[in-house]
Amino acid sequence: MIPQILASEEIVHATTGGWLAQWAWLIVVVPFAAMLAIIFFGKRMPREGGEIAVGAMGFVFVYAAVLLILNITQGVVYEHSIQVAQIGSVTVEWGWVVDGLSTMMYFVVGTLSFLVFTYALGYMKGDVRVTWFFAAFTFFAGSMLVLVSAPNLIQLIVGWEGVGIASYLLIGHYWEQKENSSAGMKAFYTNKVADIGLIIGAIILGTAVGSFRYSSILDAATANAAVLRPVAVLGGVLLFIGAMGKSAQFPFHVWLPDAMAGPTPVSSLMHAATMVTAGVYLIARMYPLYAGMAADMRVLIVVIGTITLLIAGLLAIVQDDLKRVLAYSTVSQLGYMVAALGAGGYTAGLFHLWTHAFFKGLLFLTAGSVIHAVHSNNMSDMGGLRKKMPVTFWSFTSATLALVAIIPFAGFFSKDEILATLGQNGYRAAMWVGILGAFITAFYMGRAMFLTFFGTYKGDAHVHESPAVMAVPMAILGVAALVAGWVNIPGIYEGFHEWVGVRAITFPSFAPEAFDVPVMLTGLGFALAGLIIAYFFYYADADTQVARDRVRIPVLWPFLEHKYYLDDLYLAMLVNPIKGPIARAVDWSNSYIIDGVVNGAGVLARLISRFVYGDLDQKGIDLAVNTAAIVTGSAGGRVRRLQTGKVQQYAAMTLVGVALLVIAIVIFT
Repeated sequence: MIPQILASEEIVHATTGGWLAQWAWLIVVVPFAAMLAIIFFGKRMPREGGEIAVGAMGFVFVYAAVLLILNITQGVVYEHSIQVAQIGSVTVEWGWVVDGLSTMMYFVVGTLSFLVFTYALGYMKGDVRVTWFFAAFTFFAGSMLVLVSAPNLIQLIVGWEGVGIASYLLIGHYWEQKENSSAGMKAFYTNKVADIGLIIGAIILGTAVGSFRYSSILDAATANAAVLRPVAVLGGVLLFIGAMGKSAQFPFHVWLPDAMAGPTPVSSLMHAATMVTAGVYLIARMYPLYAGMAADMRVLIVVIGTITLLIAGLLAIVQDDLKRVLAYSTVSQLGYMVAALGAGGYTAGLFHLWTHAFFKGLLFLTAGSVIHAVHSNNMSDMGGLRKKMPVTFWSFTSATLALVAIIPFAGFFSKDEILATLGQNGYRAAMWVGILGAFITAFYMGRAMFLTFFGTYKGDAHVHESPAVMAVPMAILGVAALVAGWVNIPGIYEGFHEWVGVRAITFPSFAPEAFDVPVMLTGLGFALAGLIIAYFFYYADADTQVARDRVRIPVLWPFLEHKYYLDDLYLAMLVNPIKGPIARAVDWSNSYIIDGVVNGAGVLARLISRFVYGDLDQKGIDLAVNTAAIVTGSAGGRVRRLQTGKVQQYAAMTLVGVALLVIAIVIFT
C-alpha cells in the first residue's frame, strides 16, 4: 500500500518541563545545521569548520545540562510526535522525548562531544581533510542524538543507521591505507548483519501493536502479556541481536578493535557516548519488554554479556597497540552493562554506561595525546612519558583507576553495583566471572600504564605535552573520572536510580540493588591484585617486558594473539564462501544486466539520433524550411514586378484601391 502523507499533525502525549522540553528538538537540529554550514563555509574559516562543530556541540552540552538539572530537581516527562505518514493501520511519526533516560543520554553525548570536538581542534590540525572530518564528525554526533531522542522504533532505526554510516566514513578517514578502508567496511558489514535482526524485530512489534511508538508497544506488551508473549519474545530477541552488533557483543565483537583505524577523537567519542552505547540504550529503552520475558530468555542476555566481558578482557592483555587495549576494554565493559540489564539491573547497567562514558572517553584522549607525541600506536615505542607529559599521565592514571574500579573513582561504584545485581538476582556464576573480569581489567590496564609511562623512552620522535586545546578536555574528564560515580553512593546519595527512570512509559517498579559489602570487598581485592601483579610484571622490567610476554604465557599467548581464531573462522566459514558467489553474481549482473541496459540505451540513442537527424531533421524540418524559403522567394519575385518606380502608376493603383474599398462598403452596408 502506498503511504499516505499527512499534513503536519502534532500529538502531545505529556506536557511537563515547559518550553525547555518543548524546544528540545534543537538538540537534534543544531548539529545537522552545523554540518551543512561546515560543508558550505568551513574551508573559508580559520579552523576550517572546526569552530562551527565545537559551537554546535557546546550548545547541545549546555541545553542537555539544563534539562538534566531540571529532571533531577523536578522530573521531566515530555513526548512530542508529528504524524508524517499512514501505511495501512500503522502510523509513522517523528518527534522527540524528554525523560529520565533520554536526559541522561543527552548529557553524556553533549558533554563528551563538546570536549572531544574541542580536543580534535588540536589533534586534527593540519589534516588534509579536516573540513570533511568535522562535517562527518558532526553528522556522527547528530545521528546519535536522533537515536536517543526518538519516541519510536522507526526514528531510532534512522539514527541507528546514521551512526553506522558516519562510523564507516570516519573509521576509513585515512582511506589511502587499505587496512583503514577495510576496517570501515568490516565495521559496516558486521553491523548490517545484526541490523537485520533490529529491523525485522521492529516490524514484528510495530505491526502486531499497530504502532512503532515505545509507549504503545510497552503498554500493549504489559496489558496483554499472555496474548502478545510470543510476539514480544520474538521481537525482543531480534532487537537484542541488533543491540549485540552495535554494542560489539560476542560474536559480533570483532569489528570494534579494527575500528581503531580512524582518528583517535573518533575512537574516543565512539567508545564513550555514541555508536557502541546505542545497543545498551536500546535494551534499556525497551527494558519492560525484557523484564516481562521468561527467565530463560533473560539468561541469554546475561550469558552473552558475561562471555563478552571475559573474552574481550583476555584479548586486551596481549595487545601492543595502545588503542586496541582500550578497544577490547570497551567491549569487555559493554559486556558488564549487557549482563546487568539481562539480570534485571536497570540502574546498574545504565550507571556503568554513565561512568564508563567519562573515563573511557578520557582514556582514548590520553592515548591520542601520547600517539600525537610519539607518532606511534605501539607501547613498544613508548615508555618513560610520565615526566615529559604530566597532564596526560595524571589524566590517564585517573581514568585507569576508574576503569579498574578503585575506590573512590567512578568505576568502583558502578561496577560494584553490577556485581551486586548479578549476585542478588541469582546469577552467581556470572558474578564470579565479573569478579575475574575485574582482575583481568586491572592487569591489562596496569600493563598499559607501566609500559607507556614508566621505564625509558624507546621512540625516536621528540616528546612534548599536548597543547592546551587538547590538555584542558583531558583535565576536565580526569576530574569527571573521579566524581562521576558519586551520584549513586550507597547510603549517602542514591539519586541516580530516581532521575534515570523511564517515567514517560509503562515501567515496572524497581529499586536499586542493595549494597553488598562482601561482593564489594571481593571485587576490590581482585582489582588490587591485578594491579599489583601488573606492577611486578611490568614496572621493574618496563624496558624488556614486551619481548618477554610470550615467554610468560607460552600456550595462551598465541591463541589470544590470533583472537581465538574467530576472524579466521569467519573468513573460512562465512566471508570466503559468500564473497565468491556474491562477487560472481555482481559481475554477471554488471556484465549482462547493467551493461546490457547501458549498451541497449546506447543503441537506442543511436537509432533515435539517426531518425532525428536523417528523417526528422533532414527530410522533415529542413524540407519545411527550404520549401518556405522557395515559396517566399517566388512570391517576392512576383511582388517585385509591381515595383516599377513610376509615381503615376502608384497613384493610379491607390485610386483604384480606394474606389474598390468604397464600392465594397456601399454594397455591404
